[in-house]
Amino acid sequence: MIYVPYLCRATTEVDLDCLRQRCKASGFTGSISSSFLPFNLEYSREPLCANAAGTVAPGPHPPVPDSEVIARPSRRRFTAEYKRSIIDQADAAQDAGAVGLLLRREGLYSSHLATWRRQRQQGGIDALTPKKRGPKVVVSPLVKQNRDLQADVARLTKKLKNAELIIEVQKKVAALLGNPIPNIQIDEENS
Repeated sequence: MIYVPYLCRATTEVDLDCLRQRCKASGFTGSISSSFLPFNLEYSREPLCANAAGTVAPGPHPPVPDSEVIARPSRRRFTAEYKRSIIDQADAAQDAGAVGLLLRREGLYSSHLATWRRQRQQGGIDALTPKKRGPKVVVSPLVKQNRDLQADVARLTKKLKNAELIIEVQKKVAALLGNPIPNIQIDEENS
């Protein structure tokens, strides 16, 4: 069985030459080009060619992609500066296929580029900043005032409990010293 990296595609000319040598040695008689490889080849993380010592033949070999699947994928977020940079690079591309090469290198789609260009035309720099997703929350002034008042009540209640604790400690210290403080009931209805 012949092992070819990266989904039955030779990634460099060195890989393609090594593949031809291995196919010839194994008895494969079909033609092998860079655009077509037989379907009975299996995926492997091993390089195509190795010498007798088992070391990898010279030549560039791309790194093995990480096959870890994330349990919950996260949405990619692009900064306004990154979007502007990609649009500028795409606009400056002169060669045929240079924009496609840029998009493949960055892992983007042509729809990203079209959307970002439209956003740039509509609103300039601010249009390229990412928008917060989800429904917009509108807080009425009464709800805000209610929250502020509840926070004040909670703060003052905590302060009152601390003051009552201090007074109780002072009463106990005064009783131990022989000068007790009289216990006065405060009418809470009048305050």
